[in-house]
Amino acid sequence: MRKRLMAVAVAVLVSAAAAGCGEGGADIVVEGTPPATPYGGPLSVRVPDLDEDGPRATRIESGAAGRALECEGEIHSGGAGESWSEGDGGGTPEEGLAAWFDIEQPDAPRSGYRVERAERDRVLFSYDVGGRTKVAVVVAEDRANAPGWGPETSASCDPAELPASFTDAQGYEIWTDEHGDRVPFGSLHSGAGPGHCDWQRAHFLTLGREPDGRLYARDPHGVLPDGMLTAPYDGDVPLPVRARDTGHRRGDRALWVVDGDPSKIYIRTPDGVEAWPRVADGMGCR
Repeated sequence: MRKRLMAVAVAVLVSAAAAGCGEGGADIVVEGTPPATPYGGPLSVRVPDLDEDGPRATRIESGAAGRALECEGEIHSGGAGESWSEGDGGGTPEEGLAAWFDIEQPDAPRSGYRVERAERDRVLFSYDVGGRTKVAVVVAEDRANAPGWGPETSASCDPAELPASFTDAQGYEIWTDEHGDRVPFGSLHSGAGPGHCDWQRAHFLTLGREPDGRLYARDPHGVLPDGMLTAPYDGDVPLPVRARDTGHRRGDRALWVVDGDPSKIYIRTPDGVEAWPRVADGMGCR
């Protein structure tokens, strides 16, 4: 069971990722020595199908890959790999890693992985940032009804823990906190609306983690359907007296909130203050 995002947020990122998923000819696997303390646990881990969501379930359901991560915050995504048929599997572990990209189309860097652990029929590939594993993929050989090498489990840390060069290319809008540090995507993210619903001139912001996260929208052109917003968008408002600066920044945008009033957020820019209303529950791009 993969970690789920709000429907609108998923659509925002899918549309952005489609525009920048390639990394132009770079090697998928890099040479080099494993980290000083490679993952020492088992590569073959039973993966249950849990009837729950959240980081705990995601880590359990991503098996050895989830255990191999070295996240600063919560695990972001992961799970068991899809089955592959004859012709999809690779002849080498590296081709098995390439099959992961072909079969699952993951939202993860497409180059720069290295072998962290290798066993007779399983290999752990890791994508490291600062010497710590942020994306892990376990490929296996000749699973039941899946000949050749292919993805068995995979897991990723929060996108904010990946290089800015990757997240910028993917269209992620990563915010920073009062110290200038990148805020976890799972806690705060924003992006343009999905084009397939003709909402690309609107902008959305998700504040808070699931299942309690709240979705807000900027709609200066009125492209969102009636009833989607709980109040009208207003692009020029006075900042409420009780408004509090969260310290979160995205370029020249500053996020302000009024504690106890989740109906709106306030985005302060050099041109003034905008009030973004909350999106009604159950509304999203389908």
